[in-house]
Amino acid sequence: MEISLIRHGKSKQIENNRLSSQEFQNWVKKYDESGVFEEDSYPEATLGKAEAASLLVTSDLKRSIESASLLHQQKRVISDSLFREAELPVLSGTWRIRLSPNCWAIFLRCLWYSGYARQCESLANARQRAERAAIQLVKHAEEHHSVVLVGHGFFNRLIAVELKKMGWKGNRKISAKHWNCATYSFYTKHS
Repeated sequence: MEISLIRHGKSKQIENNRLSSQEFQNWVKKYDESGVFEEDSYPEATLGKAEAASLLVTSDLKRSIESASLLHQQKRVISDSLFREAELPVLSGTWRIRLSPNCWAIFLRCLWYSGYARQCESLANARQRAERAAIQLVKHAEEHHSVVLVGHGFFNRLIAVELKKMGWKGNRKISAKHWNCATYSFYTKHS
């Protein structure tokens, strides 16, 4: 059995101006509502896994769904909010600093990893959701043998940790690059 985790393509939300923390919240909403750019070419390994898979799974966010469609339009696709990206926390109070969206994302993700989870799912809850997501992917793999999840950077990493805990073998580390593919395998005596 095989499960491949692919990060979605590059978002069409490319605005990169310095933003306040409140403006960044709006930027994230636009990011979640945006699709992805179609590329001239895609990594061969990623295309190969999408082609070989019996089932494509995505989150219910547009960038994930569109990415799966760009990789393979004829495959059966299941979209589920279970596979959504781990949210970023919201800062309380008024912050006078203005940062680029990338700097805000890094700063807020660091706060999130440190336990700050205002108005979002905590790291502990995201790990529990990742465990449920991994179990769901394993069920799909048991039925379809080869499954691809077109998901999101941080949440794919959390799923990978859970798959490894369950005895799946594969990439030690997942790249943050768009269209990156990390594959995990599980073989029983009957495989």
